[in-house]
Order: sequence, then structure tokens, then C-alpha cells
Amino acid sequence: MSAMSFEDFETAYETLAMAIDQAGAEREALFLTRLALVLGHELGDVVAFRKAIATALDGLE
Repeated sequence: MSAMSFEDFETAYETLAMAIDQAGAEREALFLTRLALVLGHELGDVVAFRKAIATALDGLE
């Protein structure tokens, strides 16, 4: 898996932030769960998906 360029990463961040705002506070968790599952399906690699989850959880404590 290759990393995004900084410019693409910034675009992805902005797109995600706008989508979270559009979903609304009440549906934010549902939206993010659905997004993660869609991306996991597109990725097609459960090991990479689990690694991404672990990375996202790192530092939340």
C-alpha cells in the first residue's frame, strides 16, 4: 500500500471534515463506521484493515 501525497492527504482531510459536518453530530459515528467498512471492503485486505484500525486507535487514550 502506498502513501498519499501531502496534497492528496489534505484534500482527503477536507473532504472527510465536510462529510462529517454534512452527516451531523447525531449520525457522525454511524457515518464513520459505514465509511470504515466501505474503505475496508475496497481495500480487500483484512490484515491491512486491522492495522489501520490499530493505527487510528493509537494515541486516543
